[in-house]
Amino acid sequence: MTERFVGGLEPNEALVPMENFEALLFDLDGVITRSMDIHARAWKKLFDDYLSLRSQQGQGSFVPFDLDADYRAYVDGKPRYEGVDSFLRSRGISLPWGEPSDDPSLETVCGLGNIKNRYFLQEIETRGVEVYASSVQLIRKARAHGLKIAVVSSSRNCRRIVEAVGISDLFDTCVDGMDVERSGLKGKPAPDMFLEAARRLKTEPSRCAVFEDAISGVQAGRDGKFGMVVGVDRTGHPEDLLENGADIVVDDLKDFGWSEIRVDERRESNR
Repeated sequence: MTERFVGGLEPNEALVPMENFEALLFDLDGVITRSMDIHARAWKKLFDDYLSLRSQQGQGSFVPFDLDADYRAYVDGKPRYEGVDSFLRSRGISLPWGEPSDDPSLETVCGLGNIKNRYFLQEIETRGVEVYASSVQLIRKARAHGLKIAVVSSSRNCRRIVEAVGISDLFDTCVDGMDVERSGLKGKPAPDMFLEAARRLKTEPSRCAVFEDAISGVQAGRDGKFGMVVGVDRTGHPEDLLENGADIVVDDLKDFGWSEIRVDERRESNR
């Protein structure tokens, strides 16, 4: 049985049946696909190499990128370049932003982000990407009940990955990192990407459920005033997701049951 964590429930808790929703909005990495670890390793290689080089040049001591704390706090769920900037600033490093077309040799936020993307794509080509079967099963079940489905990912590679694993037909729309660049949307933790998905699906946010594994993602779901925010805990930190906006947290979607979902009514009064 999948473990569930529900924060702050009182006797006034309210059942939320499936018919309360018209659409489900899913993050990709860590929720549908097992690509979170690939991203994390690419981030670590990028930052460890860069920080080591700065240390060799006399620009501070080398403190490696922490795959747990640094990944979750600064890059998980965010658009690539914002992740670069967020982590570097946590180390007191400020670089010019640059342009998305920057060569990886340029010492800019975009240049470093493009190095990370190269590492990520190299590993994808070598190892491929797996999906969480339980998540795909939930999506198929929801579609069978007439719900609309969106994938909402900060990754600029979202469409490529979805097509590579053969699940592009499951989604009515995709909002990804390319849309952030083209349309001027703010990336997570801003709610813009999820709100854009709801707009495309012609559904009110209150009639959408968000599924996210990242702190920035559940923050976006909370601030967008979505009907329910489900945290998917793949790292053993359910409390972080609950504290940042998840109504409930599960460690897998295998046993996700709509009849079991409860949302604290007090949360509505705080929105």
